[in-house]
Amino acid sequence: MLDQTNRARSIEALAPRADFPILARPIHDRPLIYLDSTATSQKPATVLDAMDSYYRQTNANVHRGAYTLSEEASEQYEQARRHIARFIHAHSWREIIFTRNTTEGINLLAWTWGLSQLKARDTILLTEMEHHSNLVPWQILAQRTGAQLAFVPVREDGRLDLDAYRQLLETHMPKLVAFSLMSNVLGTIPPARLMVELAHAAGATVFCDGAQSVAHLPTDVRDLDCDALAFSGHKMLGPTGIGVLYGKRALLEALPPFMGGGDMIGEVQLHTFTPNALPWKFEAGTPAIAEVIGLAAALSYLEHLEMARVAAHETALVDYMLARLSAIPGLRIIGPTDAVDRGAVVSFTLAELHPHDLATLLDRDGIAIRAGHHCAQPLMERFAVPATARASAYVYTNAAEIDALGVAIERARRLFL
Repeated sequence: MLDQTNRARSIEALAPRADFPILARPIHDRPLIYLDSTATSQKPATVLDAMDSYYRQTNANVHRGAYTLSEEASEQYEQARRHIARFIHAHSWREIIFTRNTTEGINLLAWTWGLSQLKARDTILLTEMEHHSNLVPWQILAQRTGAQLAFVPVREDGRLDLDAYRQLLETHMPKLVAFSLMSNVLGTIPPARLMVELAHAAGATVFCDGAQSVAHLPTDVRDLDCDALAFSGHKMLGPTGIGVLYGKRALLEALPPFMGGGDMIGEVQLHTFTPNALPWKFEAGTPAIAEVIGLAAALSYLEHLEMARVAAHETALVDYMLARLSAIPGLRIIGPTDAVDRGAVVSFTLAELHPHDLATLLDRDGIAIRAGHHCAQPLMERFAVPATARASAYVYTNAAEIDALGVAIERARRLFL
């Protein structure tokens, strides 16, 4: 017990709690303990200030405006694009497309690359641990094109079966391989570089869902070598309503526009149009300007913390969380039970207590966790559970909050089991 106490004292939050205004808010007269960052992260004051400054000082539409406010807004907007390109080590800022979220980025690929490249009996290879957003668009695409779906199994320990992956590549020769770089349920971090290399050797185009990983791990798309990657701002200290789709330039150049309207055009006649250059040919209509600026501020905050330190902090936290929660009688962890290649998200069940009831009880103690199927119903079926409780940590989380979670779960267990 003393060792655990000493470990807890050594795992302080990486980011000052005071930087996040919402964390000062009491919940039911208790200090807020926010353990739902996998769903959406909290925002530092620098992000809120950047967005407020845009609306107070620079509010105007971007591009084509020949006046000071518009030029300033356009400069901030496009500088943010360049910032994002540097953050993920893209070859060019032209490979960065703004979307509303990860889901829209995946759908963009499905309706542009997918409809133009897939035909009947082609194979789309996914995994059993995918979020619905990296499952349903490909299901719809398969229905439209006659393509078939195949799935890499998840082992009982929550990790992908790589032997089965190799076999599926050999037998199906898929046109597309799509997988998450970190499971939002299991926390599993697959060997992505190896998986991309094997998929390319089999002739597949590779899409990676970075909704969870980009917020928590150093990301280098050139080293990863995936053909496309999508992620969301709100999971990495940024605002909601802004996402990013990265794609290799040659792939994006070959694709048709996703939507029609303003900004995505080069020239329009009554019966024809020519699309704009990259990346704007995929960005129809007035964009989420303040949100893009807020995302750039979030990246600056994360860069100040350093992404390698973010990853190390979360490894220490999940190691502590796994030890703390696994000691509770009747608690079953769904997914890897060690901190190797694992994000700081832990899904679990507690005997016969329904996850929603547990989440409601914890809320009375000011503790926010997620409960449900987490947009991963096939994965719930794989582990024979209807739902799980899920606690997830981030840069503002410390071990004392994990201890408070453990104490609250133990109290709920004594009261209701």
